[in-house]
This record gives sequence, C-alpha cells and structure tokens, in this order.
Amino acid sequence: MITSPRPGRSRIRAFGLRTRLMLAFLLVAAVSAGTTAALTYREARTALLETAQDTAVTSFRDHVQTTGFALPVQEEGMEEVLRDIARKGKPHPWVVFAEYGSVRASSGENPVSTVITPELRRAARADPHGSFERVVKDGVPYLTIAMPMVFKASPDSVLPSGLVLYAVMRMTDEQVNVDALLMAARDGALPGLAVALIPGLIAARSVLRPVRELRRAARSMGSGRLDTRIPVRGSDELADLARTFNESTGQLERSVRELREAEERARRFASDVSHELRTPLAGMLAVTEVLDEDADGLDADTARAVRLVSAETGKLAVLVEDLMEISRFDARAAELNADEVDVAEAIRKTLHNRHWTDDRVRTELPDGIRARLDPRRFDIVIANLVGNALRHGGAPVTVSLRTETRSPSPAVLITEVMDSGPGIRPESLPHIFDRFYKADAARTRSAGSGLGLAITLENVKLHGGTIRAGNLPGGGAVFTVGIPLHAEEAGG
Repeated sequence: MITSPRPGRSRIRAFGLRTRLMLAFLLVAAVSAGTTAALTYREARTALLETAQDTAVTSFRDHVQTTGFALPVQEEGMEEVLRDIARKGKPHPWVVFAEYGSVRASSGENPVSTVITPELRRAARADPHGSFERVVKDGVPYLTIAMPMVFKASPDSVLPSGLVLYAVMRMTDEQVNVDALLMAARDGALPGLAVALIPGLIAARSVLRPVRELRRAARSMGSGRLDTRIPVRGSDELADLARTFNESTGQLERSVRELREAEERARRFASDVSHELRTPLAGMLAVTEVLDEDADGLDADTARAVRLVSAETGKLAVLVEDLMEISRFDARAAELNADEVDVAEAIRKTLHNRHWTDDRVRTELPDGIRARLDPRRFDIVIANLVGNALRHGGAPVTVSLRTETRSPSPAVLITEVMDSGPGIRPESLPHIFDRFYKADAARTRSAGSGLGLAITLENVKLHGGTIRAGNLPGGGAVFTVGIPLHAEEAGG
C-alpha cells in the first residue's frame, strides 16, 4: 500500500544535517565577522575622534593660556581677542565664546551658543583645567570645550578670574569618516560571509561523507547484506565511528550465522525425527485400531488402558504430522495448489468430514461465492479454527462467510469463526499464533499439538491473506481470515 508522506517530513528534510552544518558554519562566520567588524569600528572610531578631540583641546588650552587678558577683565577688545583665537583653531575652525559675569561675547555673529550645555558650564567652574563634551545638535556633531581663565597668584596657586572661554567646533569631517568606517565594516562582512560559504561547503561535505557511507551501509544491512563494511579513513571521531560500525556488523554477522546454523539444525532435527516416527506410528495406529474394536470384549481395566493408548497414539500421530507440516513451511517447501472452488461448499465439506453437527457448529454461508484456493490447505485452516474454538471457547461455534471490497485493493474473502466461550485474555492476543504457546497455563495435553494456529497462519499467508484474533463485545473469541478473492462471484 502506498502511503502519503507524513506531515512535516519535507520540512524536516529541508533542514537536514547538511543544512544545519552550513547554518552553524555561517552563524559562526557571521558572529566572528560581526565581532571583528564591531571591534575594529569601535577602535578606529575612538582613535579618530580622540585624535581630533585631543588636538582641539590642547590647542585651545594653549591659546587661552597665552591670551593677554589682565585683571580686571575688560569688555572692550574682547571680541577681537576671541576672533584671534578662533583663527588659530585646529584641526577645524572654531567659534569662540566668552562668559564673564553678565557679559557675553563671541567670535561669531551670536554672542551665545545653543550647543554649550549647562553641564559643561558647571564642569568648567568646578575644574580649573577645563572640560570638554561631544554634543549632537540637529544631527550635527560638535566638540565643545570649556576653559576657565585663571591667574597665578603664586607659583603654587591660581586665582580664578571668573572669565570662561568656550570653543565650539563642528566634527562633520570626523563623522563622515566614522560613517565610512561603518559602511566599510558592513560591506566587508557580507563578502566575507559569501567567501566563508565555500570552505563551509567543503567542510560539510567532508563531514557528511562518512555519514552518507554509514547510511548506505545501514540500508545495505537492512536488506540482508551483513558483510557490509565502511572504509576507515584517518584517525578522528568519524573514523572511530566507522571502525565501531565494522566491528559491530562483524559481530552481528557471526551471531546471525550461528543462529541460522542452529535454526537449520533444529529444523532438520524436527524434520528427521518426524519422518523417522511416521513409519512406526503408522503400524501403532493400525494396531490400536484393532485393539479399539476388541476393547469391548476385554475386562474394564484392560479396556481402559487400550483406549488410553489408542488416544495418545492418535495425538502423537497428529503432532508428528503437524511437525512435518511446519518443517515444510520453514524449509520454504510448502506449495500452493490453487483451484477455483465454491467456498461455502468447501466449508460444509470440512465440517461434515469432522462430524461437527449443527448443534455444535452453526453456519452463515451464502451460496455462489467462488475463489481460487488450495482446497486441502483451506480445509486445514477451517478445521483448525473450528477445532480450536470447540476445545477452548465452547459451543455453539459460528462460521460466517462474506466478501468485502477494499478500494483500490481487490475484493477480499472474509471467513470468521466465533465461539461462545469467555474469549482470549488481552495479554495472550499478541502470542496466540506463536508455536506451542498456551494461553491457559493449566491446559492439559489434550488441547492439541500446540502448532494448529501456527500452521493456520502459515497456510493463510501462503494464500496471500491475513488472519487476526480478537474478542466479541458480548464475549467469545473471533478469528477473522481475509484472503484475496481472485475469482468473480458466480450468479452475482
């Protein structure tokens, strides 16, 4: 029967081992490239900004210290001094501002800057050595420097003058360089990932080659080739896996060979013993039949012993015949001699030959159903199932017959044998067709050879059919046999 793929199977296949290896490799490459690019960008950005910043702060401090302001600071001429300092600005032009009490002056058009923050003003008043701050205003980066004007009262002390000079410098060029660094890091990472894909594919292929060989070897073993081995390359973990696989398959091959040899010896022994017993049993059966006929003329104890010997000899003959039959199945020597038969008539003949009357066995057999069956083997199937139901289930036993159409499969002949007993225990159902299995531990040897249901299963399989055992809702066991119906129903 063709089954559709399980949901999600193609999705799982899409993320197979090769894909996962490639994703892991690319993830590691991406993290490495991203980390390297981020660290490089951060260091380059810091070095670039600090160079410009240190140059500007040092230059502004030197110019402020050399400015010719005298105490008290005079407002006249202050703007000219500020413009002079601004002209000397580096690495870029400055706009210099001065704050002295309520006095505000600058080298530019506006006496007050909106870029200088209150935090920078507080820092300038607290630190006589000055302070600086990077500020972004309306998307434009600035470096703001605050330098308080101090006068030396003595070689060891300074006197604040109250005058604070500020320099405001655009850092547009530095920002352009920083953005270029960012783009270079980003643009360099993507080609790096593309280049990393090539060694990733090579690495994945080298890793997956032993896995593919292992898969092929496992599939070959599953098809019965136990001599399959994997070539061992190198001395890594995959080579250890290949060696372990080869050692395991070698041990498995030896174990299976020993088991097959032991099984073959057991089959040959059972077959040889059965053949050897068949001839003396035939003579014993002939003698017991004569003794059975004369048992009425013997005394009671002798007659009872004669009948016991006759019954046990018959059971032994059945066991020998069953052993021979099962040996033929094991040796694949059983043949199917199929013919087109009337199934209902074949079942009635089986019941009549065993003297199973209507009060013990009831039938539901519609006429006109014909199928290609081996009459002898089908007779064994029905006889074993009905006999088993009478011995272990209880009368009345019902035998029913019908056909089922299972599209797109061909029609199936369904034969059911139901008894009126307590049913089969759930723990016994999986083993009911095992050889010599006894569902009832207290069952005596009168229950049969223990091979009847096993032989029934083999005969059904030889017809290409199936058989299953179960229990009826109201009690009682039911055995259902399904055999492909190769002939059309007559009279339909």
